[in-house]
Order: sequence, then structure tokens, then C-alpha cells
Amino acid sequence: MSKTLGIFVTNPDSMQHVMGITKAAKDKGAKVKVFFTWKGTLLSKDPQFPVLCELADDVSICADSYKKMGFEVSDVPVGLTSEKMATQAQHGAIIEDYDYYLTF
Repeated sequence: MSKTLGIFVTNPDSMQHVMGITKAAKDKGAKVKVFFTWKGTLLSKDPQFPVLCELADDVSICADSYKKMGFEVSDVPVGLTSEKMATQAQHGAIIEDYDYYLTF
């Protein structure tokens, strides 16, 4: 059985770390879920964001935080679908269902 890693992102300066850890985990065969909230949602405009969406098994954004950062929820970032504009329940799923948990 493969391991799972959940990454909870609140820091807008952490894309390099999120990308590096996601790549390393995927290289080891782990399933990776990344959830962006609060100021971490600013990373949805980073040029690496669509690459992360392809690399990770699941990427989602807290729609409420995204809106509070000044974005329109209808402006779905490249790499996501509207269904991935989610709630904090995604954070709960990481805590409950994933073997390992990191936060940035």
C-alpha cells in the first residue's frame, strides 16, 4: 500500500518547498493532496501552480479564503476545476485520511 501525504498551505512564499516536497513524494510513490487557504491562495497565480496541479493527485483551494484575498471565486485558477474551489472540509480530509501531514 502506498503512503499518502497531505500538504496544507497558508504561506504565500512556499511554492518552491511545496513543489519540491510534492515531487519527492511522488517519486517515492506517495499519493499527494495539497490544500491552499488564507494567504496561501495567492500561490494560485504563481506560474508553477498549473504544474503542481498536474503533479499532485489532488489540489484544491479554500474558496472563502480565495475571495478574501481579492479574487472572484468564478476566476478558477489554471489547472483546477470549479469543483476544486472548496471548503475547509478539504483540510479535515487531509488530517483524517492521510498518513502524513505538512503545513507551510
